[in-house]
Amino acid sequence: MDDYLENLLAGKSQGSNKKPDLVFLSLLLGLLFSDFWVVSCVKWDGVMVSRADTQVLQAIKHELVDFKGVLRSWNGSACTGWAGIKCADGQVIAIQLPFKGLGGRISDRIVELQSLRRLSLHDNFLVGPIPATLGFLPNLRGLYLFNNRLSGSLPPSISNCPQLQTIDISNNQLTGVIPPNLANSTRLYRLNLSYNSFSGSIPPNLSRSYSLSFLALQHNNLSASLPDSWDTTKLKSLTLDHNSLSGKIPTSLSRLVLLEELDLSHNKFDGNIPDELGSLSYLVKMNLENNNLDGPIPESIQKLQNLTLLNLSNNRFSGEITSSLSNLPNLTSFDVSYNKLSGAVPFLLSKKFNSTSFAGNMQLCGFTASDPCPSGSQSSPEPKHHRRKLSTKDIILIAAGALLLVLLILCCVLLCCLIGKKKYSSKSSKGGAPPSASRAAKAETAAEGSDAGGKLVHFDGPFVFTADDLLCATAEIMGKSSYGTAYKATLDDNNHVAVKRLREKITKPQKEFELEVCNLGKIRHPNILALRAYYIGPKGEKLLVYDYMASGSLASFLHARGPETTITCPRRMNIAIGITRGLCYLHNEANNVHGNLTATNVLLDENTDPKIADVGLSRLMTSPATTNVVATAGSLGYQAPELSKLKNATTKTDVFSLGVIILELLTGKSPSETKDGLDLPQWVASIVKEEWTNEVFDVELMKDASSNVGDELLNTLKLALHCVDPSPAARPEAQQVLQKLEEIKAEAADVEVGKSE
Repeated sequence: MDDYLENLLAGKSQGSNKKPDLVFLSLLLGLLFSDFWVVSCVKWDGVMVSRADTQVLQAIKHELVDFKGVLRSWNGSACTGWAGIKCADGQVIAIQLPFKGLGGRISDRIVELQSLRRLSLHDNFLVGPIPATLGFLPNLRGLYLFNNRLSGSLPPSISNCPQLQTIDISNNQLTGVIPPNLANSTRLYRLNLSYNSFSGSIPPNLSRSYSLSFLALQHNNLSASLPDSWDTTKLKSLTLDHNSLSGKIPTSLSRLVLLEELDLSHNKFDGNIPDELGSLSYLVKMNLENNNLDGPIPESIQKLQNLTLLNLSNNRFSGEITSSLSNLPNLTSFDVSYNKLSGAVPFLLSKKFNSTSFAGNMQLCGFTASDPCPSGSQSSPEPKHHRRKLSTKDIILIAAGALLLVLLILCCVLLCCLIGKKKYSSKSSKGGAPPSASRAAKAETAAEGSDAGGKLVHFDGPFVFTADDLLCATAEIMGKSSYGTAYKATLDDNNHVAVKRLREKITKPQKEFELEVCNLGKIRHPNILALRAYYIGPKGEKLLVYDYMASGSLASFLHARGPETTITCPRRMNIAIGITRGLCYLHNEANNVHGNLTATNVLLDENTDPKIADVGLSRLMTSPATTNVVATAGSLGYQAPELSKLKNATTKTDVFSLGVIILELLTGKSPSETKDGLDLPQWVASIVKEEWTNEVFDVELMKDASSNVGDELLNTLKLALHCVDPSPAARPEAQQVLQKLEEIKAEAADVEVGKSE
């Protein structure tokens, strides 16, 4: 058509050099500008866009809140380069605006985009219901609305979309029941409704879907029993954990011949594991943790040769652990803890997995050296040897030899003590100087003696001291925690160190304690508080010696300062970046999880650079002590939601705590100060849900109204909310958080440079 018009206006009729037909030309021009012409003269990537779709997009924009200005390109009649819009044949076929900081609601008028194939608005701050009109889009194939704040129920009309292939509306605030006909579409292969508040039962239609390949319904309020009509041949992943599902595990699950992941953990299932599940030859992960399952562990599990994870913990399984589980070649994660299992742990399993995999089974033995099996039930495959009985003469000789050995050891100990005391007295008479600063600065020095006995071990540090120097130092209490009491110790030379006296009876035995504390003494990073030494007293008391931070904790810096002290946005950003750098090192280089990251455990040096404290303390403690710390962290508002059930800290629970600290920096509010019964992340989310207002940010930050500060705050807040996502899988890793924070800081700096120029 375009070529024809050019030729016509140039006076070239088709195949001739005649003047243009003026009558035809006038008719054509009239048609171009008439109301009957259905195509706008505006192009998008060279494609004409209909005037009707342009008007609908304007209506959609009107109901969205564009905090970052990404919709500025949607400017009236011009559609060229509209952000996130794709068109074909004059019609809008896709709206893709993820991670754009959009608030507001999804307009009901979206139904007028009848050619729409893909709606992707995930990772924003959208509120309100999902429009029921979406169910009347005949060409809709993908619906991606996860990680928003959408509420209300899932419209049953969604099941009317014949082309629908993917529905992912996870991590919202949706309620009500799952529409029974949701799987009516013969093309639906991915359905993710996880991390919402759906209730009721699972519709039987989902268990009979011919096309469904991925079904995720975890972290909802689903109840009743599972349908016993599973017959979909394409399902590869079925995750139903963290609900209130009950009853027996249906044997029809064995028909899911392509299933690779089965997660029914944290429900109320009872009865036995069906033997038929042994036919799931493609199964890679099976998690049945935290249910009421009982009976023996079935032998049929040995058929699952592709299995890498098997978690049967926190149930009521009884009987012995079948030795056939040792034959699973790919098994890397195995947990049968806290059941009623008995007998000996198969030798190969005890060698491959540590004691935590078998703990909590009172009649189980052979999984640790300290808990061997009685004679006749050893887990070791070594053959038994016949031994002759000892005679009376043999017994007397052995007893005499043992007595002689004891006397010899006592003489050696006494001699060593006399020599050590003489050496120490000689050293004290010369002024008490340490033997060598260079020797003491090594990773682990020889133990120093003192009149009180005990053992002091130095790691590298700016200065050294003796055990007497430490024990006789002037001490000032700085605070108490679940681990113990922290002191500011002033040595005789007026140097200051921080000393943490660990609570008695909560630390591991001395040998295990020293092994762990020596590993912690090797951790060195600018944003991690360095462990400089440790001391073990003659009665078992344990002291940890750290660098002293004169500026105190981040918590006191934020919440206990006077009105004359202000904290600028750049300083808060530097603190957030420093904490994140330390956490990245801890996760990626030291292979360690903090587990109790709070603003109180972040200390500041004289330049207000942060240093993460209490690193690795959980590794020095017994399990009950660590559990107590987890509970304390939860009461302070830093605990990830899954920790209340899992009890084990992970890198993702650390990232959640990091997100809370960043929110604390932005809002100036302490997580322990709840408002209307909400914790800090919930309170921020509620403000965002209702309306984006300046109430979220600390008043000090809003005094600088420059646009770059506004963008910096907004982007950082969005990142923090991403870190405190209820779903661990949706949270970023610490390294990703650091990268994003540095990008935000760089963008703010670029704006400042532009202004100065």
